Amino acid sequence: MNIKKTLWMGTGFASLGMAYVGLVLPGIPFSIFLVFAAYCFAKSNKKMHDWIYNHKHFGPFLTNWTEKRVFPFRYKIAMVLVMSSSLAFLWFSTHNHTAVAGSGISMALVAFWAWRYPSTVEEHDRRKSQGRKIGWIR
Repeated sequence: MNIKKTLWMGTGFASLGMAYVGLVLPGIPFSIFLVFAAYCFAKSNKKMHDWIYNHKHFGPFLTNWTEKRVFPFRYKIAMVLVMSSSLAFLWFSTHNHTAVAGSGISMALVAFWAWRYPSTVEEHDRRKSQGRKIGWIR
């Protein structure tokens, strides 16, 4: 195996590990690490790429995201709750207006990005049949 594939596979395993950590720890997103792990495995190891797409918990999310850009509603709610609690913790632990404002703006932009995508495959199909954009912007 060449060095490039080895680096991609190592990065894929690191991202997959972070995705697992993100499932149980609030404040660490699992979805971006999972999508990046799938990308890394696509470049390095077909067996791992196939495994992650057939995984009991990760497979449906990845398949819906890559095929239809579906971001499930429960993940959107969890994301907003975690971001809100993180922002409250930042405020009560630092009382730093600049940090809270900057973090809040960043979190609001991420939330806006996620909420523009459909929550279900049915919503995706409805938007597509009506000729509407899937992610509002593209």
